[in-house]
Amino acid sequence: MITARAAATFDPVGRSVATARSFVRDTLQGWGFSDVIDDAVVLTSELVTNAVVHAGTAADVECLRSEDAVRIEVSDRYPEREIPLQQSSVNMGSPDREGGRGLQLCAALATRWGVDYTPTHKQVWFQLDLPQRSVGTRAAGPSLPADLLPIADGRVRVAVIQIDRLGAISAWNEDAEELFGYVAEQVMGKPLNDLAAWPHTPGTSTGIAEALQLSRWEGSYGVRNAHGRVIPVYASHLRVRDADGEPSTVCLLVRDEERAVLQTPLRGAAPDPGSLSEPHAADPFEVFIGSPAPDDLDGLLQRTVERARDMLDGDAAFLLLATDDETELEVRASTGLPSARQRFARVQVESAPGRYGSARMPAVHEDLTMVPGAVPLLSGTGMRSVVTVPLKVEGRLTGSLGVAAEASGRYSNEEALRLQFAADRIALAVESARLGELERLRRGSLSFLVEASDLLAGTLDRDQTLALMAQMTVPTLATWCAVYTIADQSAEPYLSYVLHEDEERIDGLKALLSKIAPPDPVPTPGARVWAAPSEAAHEDALRTSMRSLGLGEPPDLSSGIGTTLSTASAVGGETVVLPLVARNRVIGMLTLGKPADEHFRQEILELAEDLSRRAALALDNARLYSERMAISQSLQRSLLPPGLPQVPGVEVEVIYRAAGEGNEVGGDFYDLFPIRDGAYGFAIGDVCGTGPEAAAVTGLARHALRLLAREGFGGPAVLERLNAAILDEGARSRFLTLLYGELWPQEDGSAVLKVVCAGHPLPLRLRQDGTVEPYAEPQPLLGVMDDLELYEQTMTLDPGDVLLCVTDGVTERREGTRMLGDDGLADVLTTCTGLTAGAVAARIMRAVERFATDAPSDDMAILAMRVPGLQKD
Repeated sequence: MITARAAATFDPVGRSVATARSFVRDTLQGWGFSDVIDDAVVLTSELVTNAVVHAGTAADVECLRSEDAVRIEVSDRYPEREIPLQQSSVNMGSPDREGGRGLQLCAALATRWGVDYTPTHKQVWFQLDLPQRSVGTRAAGPSLPADLLPIADGRVRVAVIQIDRLGAISAWNEDAEELFGYVAEQVMGKPLNDLAAWPHTPGTSTGIAEALQLSRWEGSYGVRNAHGRVIPVYASHLRVRDADGEPSTVCLLVRDEERAVLQTPLRGAAPDPGSLSEPHAADPFEVFIGSPAPDDLDGLLQRTVERARDMLDGDAAFLLLATDDETELEVRASTGLPSARQRFARVQVESAPGRYGSARMPAVHEDLTMVPGAVPLLSGTGMRSVVTVPLKVEGRLTGSLGVAAEASGRYSNEEALRLQFAADRIALAVESARLGELERLRRGSLSFLVEASDLLAGTLDRDQTLALMAQMTVPTLATWCAVYTIADQSAEPYLSYVLHEDEERIDGLKALLSKIAPPDPVPTPGARVWAAPSEAAHEDALRTSMRSLGLGEPPDLSSGIGTTLSTASAVGGETVVLPLVARNRVIGMLTLGKPADEHFRQEILELAEDLSRRAALALDNARLYSERMAISQSLQRSLLPPGLPQVPGVEVEVIYRAAGEGNEVGGDFYDLFPIRDGAYGFAIGDVCGTGPEAAAVTGLARHALRLLAREGFGGPAVLERLNAAILDEGARSRFLTLLYGELWPQEDGSAVLKVVCAGHPLPLRLRQDGTVEPYAEPQPLLGVMDDLELYEQTMTLDPGDVLLCVTDGVTERREGTRMLGDDGLADVLTTCTGLTAGAVAARIMRAVERFATDAPSDDMAILAMRVPGLQKD
């Protein structure tokens, strides 16, 4: 039977949701049904949101009261819009979404619910049964046997103490004298704090002075009696004011074991007598958040702010989490606020009274326009009244929860107390989820840094290192990245690399950064904000827009309006600079940026700082390697002949391969040089070993040969003096095999040679008929014995003959147990009849390379000389 009815219609605008919540709350409050108000408001909020936001029609809300239940009906004018029926197995959506959970909540919270369709309306209704209670009572418990009733003294004494606005005792009744042993004259005017033994309870850090300022407080603490003993008491505080508006706090105190006298019974229906045998205590966290609770931190926080907004009938709500050092609060969830701008924004935790920063205590602002800047987060949002409460775990501030409204004077201490109770219920779950997210982030950061270190250590190329630095930060850490390098301490920073997650914006970003001065190379560790790119981008966008409207200079055709505005949007957010410091020197800067209205999280900046340290060392290693490689290659090139002279009547070709990566010169060497008119010296040798030590002896041998030959010494004398010079090197000396000869081209087209072969593979002569024969006799190598007696051999190369000289890297080329050897080389040379010197050298090298699949492990040199003979007219 319907005993009362209330109805209202709400326009299809977002503000109607809050108005509908107020309508339902006021209606049920007027009917005296405060027990079901919160559930009714939550369900109404979801269903009206579906109607005015998702369906886009006006919403009709009707409240119906009966003797034992309340029924609320929400109708929209979009009957074709499908809604799953109660018995349907259709998925009703994720409970973690901000919208679309109305039917799930009905199923979870309502006693009964359903969906009715008409040709013009679709109606969703839910019913909430009222708790059973005796007439005239606001709360009641079941009838209990006498032996289950709370125990108390024969006479229960309730101390009544009144505290003035300054915290001093202004009233002290007889029961207080009996309980604590003080007469009124002894305590009047003294602060209650002098008598109270206030506990530091885990999860709260509210002191007694703060508790006395709340509109209502209830809990346990101790009071020192006249003998110094602490008496545990249970207290109920109520903040009142007198006729003149003077506030004071009335405190009712009983012995702690008699707390049942004052303790407020839990809200809700009396337990079903049939269920007393299997008691089931509802989880307070689940009561507030709903079941199932979101698994991820962001989902949990978003659900929390939505429920807090609905509970206090607000227009917006927000939740901030404390940073590790508890000096700042970071916005992690909000509803009714511009989330893109507010997410991850930070505010300082201040201790000044009356400021939002005093986040360690509940705070109520009735009109923010009277205290500008009191809540920086709400500046420019149109919110006027706000209530904020702390989230605490084991006495630590872990966050802050706030609800705001567009109207002033919407909230009082009563709402602050309700919100604080909710915050206390969820604080531990939020902190647990936050720590879990932090642990996952740290594990991900460790994995990221390990992978980054491996990539950076895998290259010593400077340009590749710069590219890796940028690619590892974009888009993982930032939207765009720029790397500046500094060649030396006197040089200016140079823009070396630019990367954006959108490749089409790279050119515009590079052009913008090239126009502004680079950041200062400050060695101080950590990220610092750099405002220049954002300011320059906004100025360019403004000038471009004005030119397009004909208000400024003629438009710049080289840069379109779209490109300029796109670049401004790309760099319009926060930009930070991290120094690249290696070996106590700033070698560059790593610049990271976000698009418009975005900021970096502290965890991301810390990760970027770790990456910058590793990248700086890798970049410096690449620089050092490049410098040393350039020096090494320059020195090695100086050991090779600058060029081969043209020998009249003789074709000459040289192929040289040094073993080892980055080596241009090793232990093998060659040379061909003019000695005097008509005479040329040639040499091919092999120093024991490879690498820089062998290259040093190579340089000594090549320069000594030229000098001694040009001084007029013959072949044996040249090599004997070179032998002495090598032995003079002492411990650094290395033995050397050397083929040295002098060449005289003849007028008849032949060539006369004088050759000394000191321990070197014998030269091979290829005749025109294809026969191959050694062209010298072996003699002792150099760098071993002091006294050498060498001799030279004179021979003639006829027209068409080829003289092939190689080092042992050619003849000792191996594939498993096989070796090319002198015979294999001779076999290849027999196939070169009629070829030029260049073709002969190329065929020999190709045969050597194909003989084995592995890369050569020894230096190789090939010197081919051919006497083509006289050309006939």
